[in-house]
Amino acid sequence: MTKLNDIQAVAFDLDGTLVDSVPGLALASQKMLADLNLPTISNEQIKNFVGNGIDIMLERVFKAIEVDPSTELFAKAKDLFNQHYDKVIDAETKLFSNVKETLKALYDNNYPLALVTNKPAQFLPALLTSLGIKEYFSLVLGGGDVIKLKPHPAPLYQVMATFGLFSDQLLFVGDSKNDITAAQNANCPTVALSYGYNYGISIATSNPDFLLDDFKDILTLLPQPKADAKK
Repeated sequence: MTKLNDIQAVAFDLDGTLVDSVPGLALASQKMLADLNLPTISNEQIKNFVGNGIDIMLERVFKAIEVDPSTELFAKAKDLFNQHYDKVIDAETKLFSNVKETLKALYDNNYPLALVTNKPAQFLPALLTSLGIKEYFSLVLGGGDVIKLKPHPAPLYQVMATFGLFSDQLLFVGDSKNDITAAQNANCPTVALSYGYNYGISIATSNPDFLLDDFKDILTLLPQPKADAKK
């Protein structure tokens, strides 16, 4: 497999790429709905609602249970969701296979790593610490840290500006069309993981540069140690 010799840093999505977050998101949603005496929702449904931030996910939840919430009800639901999610996020969020070992290998081989997620930034520090991967990231961008969420390329522009990179020097790794579209709009090379969350559609339809089934196979694409920049 051809090595990506120009890559100087790697950025990652979180939900569906590094972690299986569906159990926690579903449990918090189910508790919120129970508090409001509304119909419940399944984990499988939540899996197809993930990827555009909490507001959009909750909009999809209400649509699925056929409720048109008032502004007040939506605000109450979001507050309840956040309260429940804060309590369950650590226990109900797990790393996918080979993620920690691969991040460590990249870190040890001098690749600066960034996390770019639409998940609200407030949840990230404690979660990354509990997962044991916080130390590997030089930059963490969550919802609220950027002017636009993925699929807008703004978060990747921010990564490039922070690391001082050209677009062809940043590899972006994700699992959904939002991730791949954001990277394509920023002219960054892309890796898609087949096991993630993509609204029930094969991520191959987004035409990533590389499609992998196992997270550790990212290491087959990159020189180790990192090659010197050539510009």
